[in-house]
Amino acid sequence: MFVSDFRKEFYEVVQNQRVLLFVASDVDALCACKILQALFQCDHVQYTLVPVSGWQELETAFLEHKEQIKLLIKQDDDLEVPAYDDIFRDEEEDKEHSGNESDEGSEPSEKRTRLEEEIAEQTLKRRKRREWEARRRDILFDYEQYEYHGTSSAMVMFDLAWMMSKDLSDMLWWAIVGLTDQWVQDKITQMKYVTDVGILQRHVSRHNHRHEDEEHALSVDCMRISFEYDLCLALYQHWSLHDSLCNTCYTAARFKLWSLHGQKRLQEFLADVGLPLKQVKQKFQSMDVSLKENLREMIEESANKFGMKDMRVQTFSIHFGFKHKFLASDVVFATMSLMESPEKDGSGTDNFIQALDSLSRGNLDKLYRGLELAKQQLRATQQTIASCLCTNLIISQGPFLYCSLMEGTPDVVLFSRPAALSLLSKHLLKSFVCSTKNRRCKLLPLVMAAPLSAEQGTVTMVGIPPETDSSDRKNFFGRAFEKAAEGTNSRTLHNHFDLSVIELKAEDRSKFLDALVSLLS
Repeated sequence: MFVSDFRKEFYEVVQNQRVLLFVASDVDALCACKILQALFQCDHVQYTLVPVSGWQELETAFLEHKEQIKLLIKQDDDLEVPAYDDIFRDEEEDKEHSGNESDEGSEPSEKRTRLEEEIAEQTLKRRKRREWEARRRDILFDYEQYEYHGTSSAMVMFDLAWMMSKDLSDMLWWAIVGLTDQWVQDKITQMKYVTDVGILQRHVSRHNHRHEDEEHALSVDCMRISFEYDLCLALYQHWSLHDSLCNTCYTAARFKLWSLHGQKRLQEFLADVGLPLKQVKQKFQSMDVSLKENLREMIEESANKFGMKDMRVQTFSIHFGFKHKFLASDVVFATMSLMESPEKDGSGTDNFIQALDSLSRGNLDKLYRGLELAKQQLRATQQTIASCLCTNLIISQGPFLYCSLMEGTPDVVLFSRPAALSLLSKHLLKSFVCSTKNRRCKLLPLVMAAPLSAEQGTVTMVGIPPETDSSDRKNFFGRAFEKAAEGTNSRTLHNHFDLSVIELKAEDRSKFLDALVSLLS
């Protein structure tokens, strides 16, 4: 079930057959897909790309191709994945055979003895089956109780390319974007992120050294990856500094920008940095060069005075020629926005292809379009957070906080998709923790609901762990949601890779929440 030698047990096997490449609607998965596509193209491997949106589609594929399924997992990732035989049983094993021997000509005593043996054998099989099912329930409960993430899929695929000496700079960049996606969506701990950044930094140094003497190193077509200790501000190099400060979760929550006092603190901060409003409100690329020279150090120094100790982060940037520069987080936000674009004329598959194409350096127009969509998403997120906090939409349900967006709320269509709603919920919880004086509420998780389809009367719900929870096993809502739905016979659809996201009928929401309160109390 597990692959110990990526090259022999995985890649050399798929080289000789047509491959079905199932890809999740996730930035990290898209990056892993791009790396595999590059490898397949290099070795002329035929494949069919199959986008999948959730576990139900993947489970169907798993059951159809179970003999060919292998798990690629880093050896240092302790994911405690159960063994295949502990979870799945072949139907042939469950059939109780009555015996193939003929009873003709046998003595009655022999028939009775054979019948007794068969009954004893069947009883033993049933007992073993019950024991296996009980053990399976215990294993699955322990495994599914929490949801957590291991090493980025894109990094695993890049390791495969590196082992075969086929790693390219594009592949390295996709691995960087995959890791950054985990960090942006808070899927891994800060320690895990910093550790993996260190691994990728060594690969960046190796690639840069390899290309130092190449002729195209200074051409308009060159691609350069750099390690940077940059500002933790969303899209600031493609936006104005003021807009980025106002729409980045970290700064918006710390300044409390939904209040007049918070707006005043932002003005004081900019004054302390020494940046005129006229400069910070125009595009970053248009700011005076003299102001941008030491901007990062100046902002970090002032941020420390205002209690923001994490204003800079280890990251990577990429240059395409002399004009185009992107931080890894810029690409994550752009790709995520393309994948969950709310445009009515685009299907889920179309959005998937657009997002996948935007990762190629030949499609910078799609990447820039994604950046514009990302700005719209970030603005809507902060406006929705301000509305929720100012109108006291966050209420305590006892064991968790609850917030529901109503139909007709501005930009509510942007938050019907899982990644967008999850990011909104995480940012809302951070802002709420910064604004409330209730110590108990600071320790509570958040459940958030948003309309999904008015025609079908459905809503999307997401569960976010407490803001203070920094453990590897972060989210317990996936299992809790499943149990609450079972207890109330709620019509739920758990068809997302993030198990803490579900869809249910609007009329079932009240009894579902009551069951969830009872379960978590």
